[in-house]
Amino acid sequence: MKDKNTSHSSSRKEHIHEIPDLDIIDLESDELDSSFDAPQKEDALLSPSPKKAGGTKKGILSRINIHIVLLAVAVLFIVGIVYKVKTWGVFVDLEEIFKDGPGEYDDTFDVILPLTNAAGQPVYLDYGEDTSILMFGNAPFADDRDSEDNLANMIQEMTGGTVYNCSVSGSYLAALSPSLKPEEYPMDIFNFYWLCVLAIGENMDDSYRRGVEVLGDNAPPEAMEVYHTLKNLDMNTIDVITIMYDASDYLAGHEMYSDQNATDIVQFTGNLEAGIELIQQNYPDIRIIVLSPTYAYGINEEGEYVSSDIQRYGWDVLSTYVIKQYASCASRSVTFVDNLYGTINEDNADDYLVDHLHLNVAGRKKVAERFVYALNYFQDSGATSSTEESR
Repeated sequence: MKDKNTSHSSSRKEHIHEIPDLDIIDLESDELDSSFDAPQKEDALLSPSPKKAGGTKKGILSRINIHIVLLAVAVLFIVGIVYKVKTWGVFVDLEEIFKDGPGEYDDTFDVILPLTNAAGQPVYLDYGEDTSILMFGNAPFADDRDSEDNLANMIQEMTGGTVYNCSVSGSYLAALSPSLKPEEYPMDIFNFYWLCVLAIGENMDDSYRRGVEVLGDNAPPEAMEVYHTLKNLDMNTIDVITIMYDASDYLAGHEMYSDQNATDIVQFTGNLEAGIELIQQNYPDIRIIVLSPTYAYGINEEGEYVSSDIQRYGWDVLSTYVIKQYASCASRSVTFVDNLYGTINEDNADDYLVDHLHLNVAGRKKVAERFVYALNYFQDSGATSSTEESR
């Protein structure tokens, strides 16, 4: 036992004091430099691969190529825009297009409605030679009043009926004042609403006569003729009332419509609706036909004719006046004949106007034909006629 312990102790001492073999490196030796330059196997797995010769040059070329590509794309884009601008659309020969005439508008705002009874049922009548027609308006009905070429007289000839022409030259549809003031606004007595007031028998004699007196020599020549016709006319004998005012309200810049008051008489549409309402309340058996203005040219500051779809006089273009008039007629369930697109439009206006506004004889004939078309629409389409008792 003693010998074994002594043996183990001596072996541990030998192990503790044993000095390992060490290699001494001379830092100034040339062999050291060469040894570091040589690649080590173990380090080779961790070290990045050395760059290939010429790698830097290739990266520069790669970046240059991208710039060239982007520049080429930009150049092609600009060239494409220039080409598109120069070759935009297809050049056409207008003379070739219109060799057969300007064509016709297929879409109109026509609303052709029959008379309706108290129950709201349609009443189809035969408007023959015993038909009585009362007309309100301005120049279209008033021009050449006593001539056979007058529009009202053409309609009388075409229908064979009796026509009462109560149009007033130089008048407007819209009033200048919401109330009758003959001293300040004497021409207001001739607009549609106040003539309807006169027609239903309301007492406005003094105001009418005073307005004519204030106008003096400037009063329309037919002023008193219209007054006496409406005063003496039995409205119960009237079958149809037709209303046509030209583009004068548009040219004068009169107000067009009011969303707050549909019967505001200082509005182009409001005056129309107020008059229609008055007639329908007092004479519901009268059929009402509204003829829109035909096309008219606007006039610019240089006095030149311009499109009325461009020129504005405070409110809007002529077509907007007509569209608003159409909407008013639809809301009142009365017939509306669209003369702006369906009769005399911008394409054919030169053939039917004597100036920027007034109709020539051919233009009046076209309007007369459109009225007769609307008047007899249901008879011509085969709708069943009713008797007078059904009214």
